[in-house]
Amino acid sequence: MKTDFLVRNKTKSLIWNFVGRGLLLILFAAVYAFGVSCFLDPNNLAPGGITGIAILVNRLVGIDTGTLIFLFNIPIMALSIWKFGFQFTASTIYTLAWISFFTNLFDVSGAWTREPFLAAVAGGAINAVAIGMILRLGATTGGTDIVIKLLRNRFPFLKTGAFFFIIDSIIVFLSLFVFGSVDTVLFTALTVFVTARVLDLVLYGSEEARMIFVISDEAEMIAGAFMQELQRGVTYLHGQGAYTGRDKKIMLCIMRKRQAPKAVAIIKDIDSHAFLIIASASEIYGEGYKDYYRKQI
Repeated sequence: MKTDFLVRNKTKSLIWNFVGRGLLLILFAAVYAFGVSCFLDPNNLAPGGITGIAILVNRLVGIDTGTLIFLFNIPIMALSIWKFGFQFTASTIYTLAWISFFTNLFDVSGAWTREPFLAAVAGGAINAVAIGMILRLGATTGGTDIVIKLLRNRFPFLKTGAFFFIIDSIIVFLSLFVFGSVDTVLFTALTVFVTARVLDLVLYGSEEARMIFVISDEAEMIAGAFMQELQRGVTYLHGQGAYTGRDKKIMLCIMRKRQAPKAVAIIKDIDSHAFLIIASASEIYGEGYKDYYRKQI
């Protein structure tokens, strides 16, 4: 009986996760389409990627932008099935279909603002949030997302936002030949920049931490205060003064950026003559930080 109960609960959990994930993908597909149809497209801002190409081609042939997004993604989806398998691609096709649908649906509402600067910032930020959340849900918005995912496998040390910025910048310049306006190109470049920055924030968060080295005769007391007041672990490194020849304990502590001012105050209160080095640390793996073994997006 207990086994049957556990199996039923597990089945319900799997169904709920499947349905919940599907609904979230629809939600963020709608958010992405909202950014395109209500801010970027009506202001002649081609944000790069397949969406940007679709906006440019829309001006030339008149086919709905959402329809073009889906059509241009068909060969890319074939590549995705080949490289990543049908299960991954199925989620992307599902998301892409909803993006195309909502893009055409929201298109009738027109621009929410005709100020290019506001449209560039709002549209870029909205799209970045949507893309980041869709990636976190295990799908993509299609287009250059697939190409970027392939490149990430080859160059894992580069962040997704950087790839978007490089690839999309090329497409942005093509808008000059369609719209014939340098101002439009510059505002579109702003959109790409905002998208790249916000996307990295959504995917990776504010990961920057502080790496603190302390050389002090009161190292044990400072370490105790760090562990008690800041809830941070401390590691001792052993060094030797070149001039005095004395052995010294060097404290190493990694902490959140917001904790650094309090750490400095603790050190000052305990030993105002302590030698202190504070450096930025952008990638932290281990307990309390990122899991090294978790696959990066």
